Amino acid sequence: MTMPRFTVLDALTVLTVVGLIAVAVAVQVAGPTTPLPMHFDIHGRPDRWGDRSELAGVIAFMAFMAAITAGPMSWYAKRTPDAARRRGLEIGQLVSLLAVAGVSAFMIWMTFGRGAASPGMSLTMTAALMSLLFAVLGAFMGRIAPNPIVGVRTPWNYKSRLAWDRSNRLAGRLFFWLGLLGLITAPVAPQPLGFSLLIAGVLIAAAWSVLESWRVWRADPDRQPF
Repeated sequence: MTMPRFTVLDALTVLTVVGLIAVAVAVQVAGPTTPLPMHFDIHGRPDRWGDRSELAGVIAFMAFMAAITAGPMSWYAKRTPDAARRRGLEIGQLVSLLAVAGVSAFMIWMTFGRGAASPGMSLTMTAALMSLLFAVLGAFMGRIAPNPIVGVRTPWNYKSRLAWDRSNRLAGRLFFWLGLLGLITAPVAPQPLGFSLLIAGVLIAAAWSVLESWRVWRADPDRQPF
């Protein structure tokens, strides 16, 4: 029996999980003993504080999320005989890693970097970094194969492959162009208006993608009934 191959994505998954655990341990052991900003208001100002143990716990949780999202995607990919589906699942593994790593890096930057020191700069950089993450994720979302972990996961998408493909492609395009627009406008957009519009755009894109999955499922002659 052929052993499943260990891919570059698997190596990145291990590095992400181990790296986040190492950061969590470092924060717990050698992090600041002074209060740390744990949440920020719409103006980019800290409105809740915690200690290093809380932050270490959050980072460890992100490592857990990387393991339970990217890990199963790799497992599914190695056990499918269809090459196209395997590529789609590997893309899902990549998307899950990018999401977890991006959110973790952003959170650490907000706590220790310019985010904590300069609320005005924080909101502008927050909008730019979030836009970059959405653009990168959007570039891959449309090629994710059906799975229970990553992508636009609605009841209708699991009853229609056409609905899955079209709603995920739509979500990918919307997130990509929204992220690109956010990157372009972040340096000049008045804050917090620019950040609020970015969040509103994300919510609209998500709702539109869900609606598209229902619309395509309803029109698909090959759909499975509930």
